[in-house]
Amino acid sequence: MTRSRSFSPAAKLVLAALLDRAESWSYGYDLAKSTGVKSGTLYPLLIRLEDKGFLETEWQPPAEPGRPPRHTYKLTAAGIEVARANPVEPAGAAHSRLREVRT
Repeated sequence: MTRSRSFSPAAKLVLAALLDRAESWSYGYDLAKSTGVKSGTLYPLLIRLEDKGFLETEWQPPAEPGRPPRHTYKLTAAGIEVARANPVEPAGAAHSRLREVRT
């Protein structure tokens, strides 16, 4: 039986950022800057998303001699569907839903 878990807020932020630029490749550093997700959370998350088939990854050659190649990320068709199905919740939305359940 496959376990179904909802995505973390950090995962939703990363998916939304990748969805915004679905046609182009994104660098991890740019994703960290635009989402505020720390690298210790971001890179393991990107690896898991790739393992699940939601991300395509590619090493791009250095822009200048002497620089290392850069790992880039792009949503697959399945990743686009998942990103659309798991939008970022507005701040306080989870708390509002909990309050509704309790009343």
